[in-house]
Amino acid sequence: MPTAENLRQLLYSIDGAGYKAYKRIEGVFSFPGFTLFIDHAQGDPFASPSRVRVRKPLSTSGIPSFCLENKERQIALRDYLARRVGHFMRKLARGHRGTGNSGAIYICHGGQEILERSAVVLEDDQVEMRFYMGLPASGRRVLGREAAEMFFKELPAIIDATFSWSDREREELLDFVRLYEDQEYLRHHVLPTLGLVAFVADGAILPRESGISEKPLPAPQAVPFVSPPSLQVTVDLIHRKGVRGMGIKKGVTVITGGGFHGKSTLLRALEKGVYNHIPGDGRELVITDPTAFKIRAEDGRRISGTSISFFITNLPFQADTDHFFTENASGSTSQAANIMEALEAGSRLLLIDEDTSATNFMIRDQRMQRLISRQKEPITPFIDRVRELYENYGVSSVIVIGGSGDYLEVADTVILMDNYRAHDVSEEARRIVAELPGKRLKEALPPPPSLFSDRKLISASLNPQKGSKIKAGAKARDKLEFGREILDIRSLEQIVDAGQTRAIAKILARLSVKLKSHREIEFAAVIRMLKQLIENFEKEVNAGRDGDLVVPRLLETVAVLNRMRSLRFH
Repeated sequence: MPTAENLRQLLYSIDGAGYKAYKRIEGVFSFPGFTLFIDHAQGDPFASPSRVRVRKPLSTSGIPSFCLENKERQIALRDYLARRVGHFMRKLARGHRGTGNSGAIYICHGGQEILERSAVVLEDDQVEMRFYMGLPASGRRVLGREAAEMFFKELPAIIDATFSWSDREREELLDFVRLYEDQEYLRHHVLPTLGLVAFVADGAILPRESGISEKPLPAPQAVPFVSPPSLQVTVDLIHRKGVRGMGIKKGVTVITGGGFHGKSTLLRALEKGVYNHIPGDGRELVITDPTAFKIRAEDGRRISGTSISFFITNLPFQADTDHFFTENASGSTSQAANIMEALEAGSRLLLIDEDTSATNFMIRDQRMQRLISRQKEPITPFIDRVRELYENYGVSSVIVIGGSGDYLEVADTVILMDNYRAHDVSEEARRIVAELPGKRLKEALPPPPSLFSDRKLISASLNPQKGSKIKAGAKARDKLEFGREILDIRSLEQIVDAGQTRAIAKILARLSVKLKSHREIEFAAVIRMLKQLIENFEKEVNAGRDGDLVVPRLLETVAVLNRMRSLRFH
């Protein structure tokens, strides 16, 4: 194997040459204490930075063996190490020098959520860090000696600092891993055992710093969460005992209260509770059912063969609602499709905010029922299906409602938010319903024989090619590129990292390869294939050893697929 000295001589020899001379340094080099892989050297200083990996034996990493004992601990360790490497890159690297991306060095380490990242992997008793370097240039000429400084001064300093642990730093790592393990235990073991769909710990900080920041609102502005006594539960986790907080039971839960009192803030915390959060986030023990999905109206989206007849029937012009197609959905048809597609992908908890919902989908009051007869109205409003979803199909709902008291009639639990403090007003709501009975008529028709359509995906329509090239990536967290299509996915609010968007694009590209042996295939089988691809992500999807991917949830992956305008169904 070539040595570090071989790389140094190469860099010196190409100093001042045309930028493409950097291609000569691609390869594997042995450094003291680690192995360097230069997988791809960029061909232009303005192109995406070069892809680089460093491998270090676990035996010399100083990582406590506790962090390696199961998959959950390893995921937390990998996320933590990506953050730690990123910290020392910012601290020890000089940064920009020269033209374009010259001098850049970074690793994809994420934000407030602890996620399964490809930036750091554990393989063959090695820890591997995947990151990006902007190879220095002056104009389009190689700055070989500047590059040597990056590889021989900055990079070794970053690696040494990352794996030099003080007692305090080692304990910080252990706390990080223990927290993640507790979060997973609470989500996958405690919630199902207690019949809960969510848990919000006492002392949690739910408000965020601003509309563009996911960091917690600082004290003293933030009001720590306190659970209502009647909803309080105490849970024992793996590493901490006697944790108190509010348990939200399965069924129909309404969150209500005056404007600006914290209703939507609580719901947003619950929608992000499908992920684990870093220490200090404030939502560390805000934990939600892993299948929770945020539902909203989405005017203008494409719907391809989804059955919406559970909510909408008898549309004008005999439109087929068992296999509904439109290039430009309304608020109500989009919200109906979003629910049915989420259920088809496995969601058992719907999160809905009236502020982002279609009013005519949520409720039709007594006066509108009198004015427009049931025979003239194709929509069965959500209020008339929400109990049926739970009682017949086991699907719970948490709904923010501030303007329709009719929802009090269908709720199992009513939580009132007052100055960001939660109160259980379920009994009071039941008294009000008894004293002021609603006069609207329930409008639900018998459910269709099957909730989901028997649509079949035409495999050739899932095509990542743009000309002769494969295009499958992300322009941003909310913009996915696939073939000739750039898809706006800002409505999928539970995608929290651009790495998830990139990974979804790659998963769909891999799916297109698997589908080549099929002319058409039932959509239920497609969902099973996507689930398997996510479970085997590193092996099946990330063969290219990219360091900027985050394993996504199945729900968002299916949701992206359903929104693709190029897709065709039989």
